[in-house]
Amino acid sequence: MTLGNLGQIPLDHKVVDQLNVSRETIDQLAAFLALLSKWQPRINLISSATLADAWHRHILDSAQLAVFLPMTGAHILDIGSGAGFPGLVLSIITDNQVTLVESDQRKSVFLQTVIRELRLSTTVRNERVEVIPAMGANIVTARALASIKRLLQLLDKQLPSVEKCLFLKGASLQEELTALQSFPNIEHRIYPSVTSQDGSILELNTTRHPDLEL
Repeated sequence: MTLGNLGQIPLDHKVVDQLNVSRETIDQLAAFLALLSKWQPRINLISSATLADAWHRHILDSAQLAVFLPMTGAHILDIGSGAGFPGLVLSIITDNQVTLVESDQRKSVFLQTVIRELRLSTTVRNERVEVIPAMGANIVTARALASIKRLLQLLDKQLPSVEKCLFLKGASLQEELTALQSFPNIEHRIYPSVTSQDGSILELNTTRHPDLEL
């Protein structure tokens, strides 16, 4: 395959420089976006208004979580995976085990197609996160899925094994943080997003979860 000639989304060289990953990894990310562009007319995977800027709005936005992850050895549970952000991106740029959870069947088929085409070892659970059994994941990721309180409720079964949650949040984060008053044993840190002035990365340390009452 030829870089910059895949699907309808041109290569963004500025983003490529920021990603600082191998040429092979860029090839895989480009192939992912080519499939996204192909499927978008049939399934509303992302906002069509962001498609042309997908390298920045979706790839880089997802990839910024990689600095908070080990490159290998972790089991990442990505909930509400949608079009694969951030889960598929993290699967491509790290060697961690990644499980995607997506309740929409058509989106799950898309995710499975990308996994097959890119020959990733990622798995997909086509279920609602609150009904899946404990997966033994030690890291959870989510992007613009729900409020902090709702996310913790959804993850009730998963928390016993989870060490860290990484949530990509928007402008409402400060209001949502009040919910953490009910979870005094969860430590949190906030980092600025590299893609949005209104966005943030919320890191929750859940290693002291046994005293929590969700």
